[in-house]
Amino acid sequence: MKKIFLIIIPLLFAANAAMGQDFDHYFQDKTLRIDYIFSGTHNTQHIAVDELLVEPRWYGKRKRLADVPVEGNGQIIVRDHKTQTVIYRNSFSTLFQEWQQEPEARHTQKSFENVFLVPMPKDTADITLELRDNRRRVCAGETHQVVPDDILIRPIGYKNVTPFTTLQAAKDTNNCIRLAYLAEGYRAEEMETFIEDARTAMEALFAHEPYKRMRDCFNIIAVKSVSQESGASEPSKGIWRNTALHAHWDTNYSERYLTTSHLKAMHDLLAGTPYEHILVLVNSNRYGGGGILNSYILSTTHNEWSQPVVVHEFGHSFAGLADEYAYEEDEIDMYPLDVEPWEKNITTKVNFHGKWESLIGIDPKAGLFEGAGYKLKGVYRGYEDCRMRTNETPEFCPACQKATQELIDFYIQ
Repeated sequence: MKKIFLIIIPLLFAANAAMGQDFDHYFQDKTLRIDYIFSGTHNTQHIAVDELLVEPRWYGKRKRLADVPVEGNGQIIVRDHKTQTVIYRNSFSTLFQEWQQEPEARHTQKSFENVFLVPMPKDTADITLELRDNRRRVCAGETHQVVPDDILIRPIGYKNVTPFTTLQAAKDTNNCIRLAYLAEGYRAEEMETFIEDARTAMEALFAHEPYKRMRDCFNIIAVKSVSQESGASEPSKGIWRNTALHAHWDTNYSERYLTTSHLKAMHDLLAGTPYEHILVLVNSNRYGGGGILNSYILSTTHNEWSQPVVVHEFGHSFAGLADEYAYEEDEIDMYPLDVEPWEKNITTKVNFHGKWESLIGIDPKAGLFEGAGYKLKGVYRGYEDCRMRTNETPEFCPACQKATQELIDFYIQ
């Protein structure tokens, strides 16, 4: 199954002057939501600001504000306007950049919605949005100024908040990772089914290490977004359904690839709820899914493989893990063999340091196994099998567990 896992590299950025700064020095306890439009072709990228919105609370990180645990194939960077100090940074992946690798992008220009959340600055800030290619080079950028009292920043999430149920409260709600399950393709009379499906998906996640031992660090809600019709659209069958997020299979003409391009609608439905990471559950028994780093996952709920898929996709969107399988035919050339991938669970051996090298020699099963990142040759994984390689494998390999634990520690320590 083809999913979103763009080419990015593990790198901890220095927090420079902002590292020791207190959150309250620069930011209000509110969220600044910035909607962008990305457009272009195979080798062109354009970034435009669409809208600015403000939400009542900030639910992201409050420490290590200028650091990112993975480089991402893009970054959003907030600078204090007066001093140009970096006061916040986050990394991401996008469907737009994956689409650029598709044949359609060689003869068509398309646009994509993208939404990013940052803490609301107290004073004027400069916000830079950067996109990077698969060689880690910045290929497009846009910097714009945000004045916090700008009258055109639209409030959202202060009223008419989508109803939600808390599935699990973190042990320390002031220092936790917030997940939101969002209903897609559930009619109003199916919301109890959605809550049951969300609990099932949650328990599937916490059956895996390191999530199991770190369970108390996660705050989880289920957001009851109502669709007019059940399921999701199936373009290859000529079926189009009226759902909350207009999710559909056949993304990029790949049969099992399930995504949505309606990110503004997604965040509208989540506005005012305590969320950061988004897991969209689709009311369907069809096999499919997709996951995008620091954006969202989609997974169906009533297929025999639904639980393995939702866990696998969360590995992409939250932990930044790459797929560890390789295609026998029609290889996807996402990973140049002379560049080290950002993901901590695969390597081209260009710069293997800091990945799972500490496990080799200690764990007899650890090593360098060729075939990963959709390539049979030149890209390596750490173990023979893993949840990031096959659905049948019941756990993440130690290399993926190590990378995930490091990311959780980044956010909560």
